Amino acid sequence: MRSVVATLLCLLSPLFATAQQIASPNGRISTQTEGGRLVVTYEGKQALLLEDLPFTNQAFTFVRDVKDDYRMLTGKRLVCSNEAKEYTAPLEGGTTMVLRLYNDGIAFRYDHTGMWKGDDPTIFRIPEGTRRWMQQWTDAYEGFFPLSTTYQVAPVPSFSGISKSEEGWNNRWGYPVLTEPHDGLFVLISEADIERGQSASCLYNDKELFKVVPADLTKGTGPAVSHTPWRVAIIGSLADVVESTLVTDVSHPSQIEDTSWIQPGVVSWIYWAYNHGSNDYAIIKKYVDMAATLHLPYVLIDAEWDQMSRLPSNEGKTIEDAIAYAKEKGVRPMIWYNSSVGWVDGAPTPKYRLNKPEDREKEFAWCERLGVAGVKIDFFSGDNQMNMDYCLDLLESAARHHLLVNFHGATIPRGWQRTWPNLMSTEGVYGAEWYNNVPTFTAKAASHNATLPFTRNVIGPMDYTPCAFSDSQHPHITTHAHELALTVLFESGLQHLADKPESYLAQPQEVQDFLSRLPAVWDETRFVSGYPGESVVLARRSGSTWYIAGINGTDEEKDLALPLESILSPSRLHAPSTSGISAFLDDGERAWKILPEVSQMPASVTCRPRGGFVYIVR
Repeated sequence: MRSVVATLLCLLSPLFATAQQIASPNGRISTQTEGGRLVVTYEGKQALLLEDLPFTNQAFTFVRDVKDDYRMLTGKRLVCSNEAKEYTAPLEGGTTMVLRLYNDGIAFRYDHTGMWKGDDPTIFRIPEGTRRWMQQWTDAYEGFFPLSTTYQVAPVPSFSGISKSEEGWNNRWGYPVLTEPHDGLFVLISEADIERGQSASCLYNDKELFKVVPADLTKGTGPAVSHTPWRVAIIGSLADVVESTLVTDVSHPSQIEDTSWIQPGVVSWIYWAYNHGSNDYAIIKKYVDMAATLHLPYVLIDAEWDQMSRLPSNEGKTIEDAIAYAKEKGVRPMIWYNSSVGWVDGAPTPKYRLNKPEDREKEFAWCERLGVAGVKIDFFSGDNQMNMDYCLDLLESAARHHLLVNFHGATIPRGWQRTWPNLMSTEGVYGAEWYNNVPTFTAKAASHNATLPFTRNVIGPMDYTPCAFSDSQHPHITTHAHELALTVLFESGLQHLADKPESYLAQPQEVQDFLSRLPAVWDETRFVSGYPGESVVLARRSGSTWYIAGINGTDEEKDLALPLESILSPSRLHAPSTSGISAFLDDGERAWKILPEVSQMPASVTCRPRGGFVYIVR
């Protein structure tokens, strides 16, 4: 009789397992297996569907409660909570799926009995008709996130790494991917915690099926590891997406014991107005002087600084003279390097100084000795293991020599800002630099700017280089207040100001004071209102001061809602003018309406086309 019961239980166990449902700590997010599918729901609505997973047993086994609060030096908030329930399930071929359910999403990876060879069974189904904001893949992740409801999108010819399906549609996509499977329910897909011996990945699609495809693992310097990076999906409202720290939650803790030397800040940036200005000692002095006048802690001397002595007008001045001048003015200098693995032939110098370990150590030791605060490293060549290992080598070496790091022409952040907190920022974005390149950005910038807080900036710091009041090679048609708001809306541990000194110093004193006091570290970030591509309002707190910034991404006048009751106390919402509420508003496309004292926060702000605003509540 006992053997008959045991046989029946064995026969019925797959049925019981199929009905198994596991949930996040707050119960809002749950998953269920259906054959080879993993169905993820949010408050009963299907949010995400993974196809063709080779389960050998439909049941997940509970492993542990994850509870790991940690502190960040940059990002959306300084104190983060990493709380999840962790489960495992066996897959074919000796692979185990490790699944974590968070209150704001899920994270999963695959542990292998042998070394990970680069294969990944993850396939997301994004049904036709689903609203999605997706960037066509390019090795520098410098593209738009246009709203679409179909995979049938024509390739953008200017992108590198273009791939297309037999029907002619683009079929290679970069992270992050934002979808809206139901009205008001959003899912953002990305990955995190790239280690040495791993590559990053992207998505290739066959119609509705989007498969995770890792880049080349054969070109790295370190051994392959026995698990994949984490695949993450942030799930919930727009507030859940924007405020999430899931990418750093699953990433390794800091590898730097003493972080006291790591100081985020605002940077005077030599490039946008001159392109080749960093080989001109007189121009460098202008940007140093501006940083000193505005009390900015840093100046970035960009490409070609090693060519300075070749210009007769410099009268023999070198980068060492420029560094010394900045230090005399109380401004900490940072300098640019070519990674020399991406764009090399015809690219700016200095080149080949960081590739070999011994050369890198020598160069970074020289920087430390001269008082250089950090390095901007540019022109990487994609997501493969060689690039990932190289970036980690650079971060580790820079940390030994107390250097901040800013990666440009590089892949997007995947959690390294927690593991190596000297990583202040990463480009990986179609930013203000593109006003120098093509006329395309002029008409698209406002909508693109109103999309980035919901997409690219969710996953990590973003060196967009914001806040231009004047024009570069191609004009911008966003308003002054829109540009100012970007300095708050776009999070970056090093906030590089794009415009030229004479433009900033021509602004009203209140604007100059705003830039002087602009935080680069936020204690807290809250989503207020908006919708991707249309508008966005965020509230960020520095100490006891709140910055509430918003932009209109459309070409029409628009009312932006300010539901701040859950963020500000009644005494701060409706305070007397002595409370210290001030505002920066538009009074025309390139004119200011500055209110030094506001008696109370409004319920909404009427924004000009492509306009914006900033309120400061002290």
